[in-house]
Amino acid sequence: MIRRSRARDMPELLSLWLASTTAAHEFIPVSYWQASVPVVRDIYLPHATTWVYHEQGELQGFVSVLESRFIGALFIAPHSVGHGIGRELLSHVKHRYPLLSLEVYQKNSRAVSFYHAQGFRIIESAWQDDTQEPTWIMSWQAG
Repeated sequence: MIRRSRARDMPELLSLWLASTTAAHEFIPVSYWQASVPVVRDIYLPHATTWVYHEQGELQGFVSVLESRFIGALFIAPHSVGHGIGRELLSHVKHRYPLLSLEVYQKNSRAVSFYHAQGFRIIESAWQDDTQEPTWIMSWQAG
């Protein structure tokens, strides 16, 4: 079931975010992600519109959209990857926003392939100074 997140979801969101982001980005030290928890908790998630995917009483994934167009997060619990949850969450936001963009690490080939399969196209490359890693800016437009 997909629903809007609630304030009481924050501990689960942070736990899922940390587990899935460290699993997906093995090329970045875990300490970087651990140090980022306060920013995600205090700045990013409170300013985003977030939908969560719950199944059997457990948070399985979430997607967050900033400024009605930027997907800042699409994270799936590591044990739930490959079960269609990411596709469902992405479809949910694609029905609400006519233009979406996101940034994904180039080394995260699984995510790049997933977004390509969902209709996103690479529009430019960027560099993350804090992680010293290249990223792709990807975009999708309805119609």
